[in-house]
Amino acid sequence: MNELLIGLVGALLATNQALAASNLLQQQTGITVAIAGTNDPTETELDDLMARDDAAMGEVDKWIRDNNAFAANGAGESREALNQRIRARLDSVRKDYQDFLKRHPQSARGHLAYGTFLNDIGDEEAAAGEYEASIRFNPNDPAAWNDLANFHGEHGGVTNAFAEYARAIALNPKEPVYYQNFATAVYLFRKDAMAFYGINEQQVFDKSLDLYRQAIRLAPHDFLLATDYAESYYAIRPLRTNDALVAWTNALGTAHDDNEREGVYIHLARVKLMAGRYAEARAQLEAVTNTAFADVRKRLERNLAEREHPATNPAAATPTNRPEP
Repeated sequence: MNELLIGLVGALLATNQALAASNLLQQQTGITVAIAGTNDPTETELDDLMARDDAAMGEVDKWIRDNNAFAANGAGESREALNQRIRARLDSVRKDYQDFLKRHPQSARGHLAYGTFLNDIGDEEAAAGEYEASIRFNPNDPAAWNDLANFHGEHGGVTNAFAEYARAIALNPKEPVYYQNFATAVYLFRKDAMAFYGINEQQVFDKSLDLYRQAIRLAPHDFLLATDYAESYYAIRPLRTNDALVAWTNALGTAHDDNEREGVYIHLARVKLMAGRYAEARAQLEAVTNTAFADVRKRLERNLAEREHPATNPAAATPTNRPEP
């Protein structure tokens, strides 16, 4: 099932729908619940419940996609009617989880699975309570620590998130998502990281970049991870030109299609422009032919022309470390 659409169910049902959708796009949740692989009847019951959870989410996903298609043709049901149908379907799953946990209140996997469900439908505060319950009954599950860290990183208590990501990694050092989430939190909350670790901003960047590199070593073919890492260099002053170009070149090697490759060409051109390497930037832009990048290519070409011919624009004569639009 499309994970973005699952999360957009939460955005649909949330009070602040725009914020919920925005938060979803920024969050990396990773693998939250593993199948126990046991003949224990309680675990088997939970596995069945999780399967029904997945089936319900699949149904909701289809309803949303179908209704969007109908709406594009002037048909489809109203947002209110679709919302009501989704609520009824998901409420039945919520009730099943509550019934299971009433009978098995110490099931760490049950609390974690319920927390994942609640997070998917946008009830993040309640989800955090389930992650905490899961940790209480099984403090050695890295997925619960990661999910709780995601919550604290998004809703406050970011220093708790630092410690929780570190705990998740200590429990499972082979999961790349944990390193990526930790790297992102350190990068985004630099002042908090400086105070928490007693280091300066450049050292915070170093810490974040090192966490990204550890994630990449575990998932060397992950394009989105590679681009997240490469984009981190834009905020660093002075620009670490060679490191940024290496990161984008490596990201290029993980691209799956021409669209992703040309997107990387845009970034390579931007970094070279920022560094004053104008001829290389122009050659890079010439490789971009996809019309989806036409506007950004034109902006970069305009900026490049201004830099190459400073007599017509003296303010553009000096290379800048500021990212181009």
